[in-house]
Amino acid sequence: RSNTVAVAGSASYADAAEIAMPAVVNIYTRKYVRRLAVEGDAFGQQYITPQERVEGSLGSGVIVSTDGYVLTNHHVIAGAYQILVSLHDGRDAQAKLVGVDQETDLAVLKIQLPDLTAIRFGDAQHMRIGDVVLAIGNPLGVGQTVTQGIISAAARYGLELNIQENYLQTDAAINQGNSGGALVDTTGKLVGINTAIQSPTGGSVGIGYAIPADTAQKVLNDIIQYGHVIRGWIGVESQALNAFASRSLGLEPGQGMLVRSVFRDGPGAAAGLQPGDIITHFDGVPATTTRAGMKRITNAQPGEKITVSFLRSGQKGEVSLTIGIRPGG
Repeated sequence: RSNTVAVAGSASYADAAEIAMPAVVNIYTRKYVRRLAVEGDAFGQQYITPQERVEGSLGSGVIVSTDGYVLTNHHVIAGAYQILVSLHDGRDAQAKLVGVDQETDLAVLKIQLPDLTAIRFGDAQHMRIGDVVLAIGNPLGVGQTVTQGIISAAARYGLELNIQENYLQTDAAINQGNSGGALVDTTGKLVGINTAIQSPTGGSVGIGYAIPADTAQKVLNDIIQYGHVIRGWIGVESQALNAFASRSLGLEPGQGMLVRSVFRDGPGAAAGLQPGDIITHFDGVPATTTRAGMKRITNAQPGEKITVSFLRSGQKGEVSLTIGIRPGG
């Protein structure tokens, strides 16, 4: 899995960095910031006045197609009236905002420049804890920088950073300005978009989070094709079973999703699912938690058919269900 090169008894990831770096860009934005200021006059009277000023911010992005599409974080460009993209080769370009997905904190930009180098997408789903990764971006505005670490954990969620959470965790150093940059494997392929850190100091302490590349690729494709992200829906509200309930039903600890309610005109109702059913599998894959199980649904294409296995009053059942479009995207 590694393409490290032994040099005088050491290992180098220079080839991976050389492949990926031309596709990683620095992003500079300008935005109007409104605030309220307390002022006084010659008579000692105080009053509040609205003030507006221009602020700049910085971040990173990744060129994902040779015709100029760039992925970055939504929070990097949110509220900006001007977005400047600076390439590894020294060229600059004004970027057009194509679309955003606030649920994943991703944004798609477009630049018009010839001879662009696009990054290749890797297989984020099969990254293992301990795999070596490189984080490439523009930390603290010092310029393009490469840091190295490993995948520390996968499928991190519950951080309350975004609605759709399924992060890769890494100890590769990530700081302010790295947001929107690339997390790549040792072949230089994109496995994540660096997004956030957990830190008591505001600086890197070895706990960074990246949006998996497959999630980013779906957001990219949907925004380009539809202008927004299309997410699948089966029309049920569910909750995860605790370990005791799973074991009592003969399931693995944490497996199973209790159907709390079924939307009257939704796909689940049309297929015959009922409140109280316990979903155990989607297409034969165990529904291990509500979040992991529903990711299979939200990433599905509307119109796609899946097989849902469930328990009802202790009896096994199975239905074929047609994925719908989640209301509101």
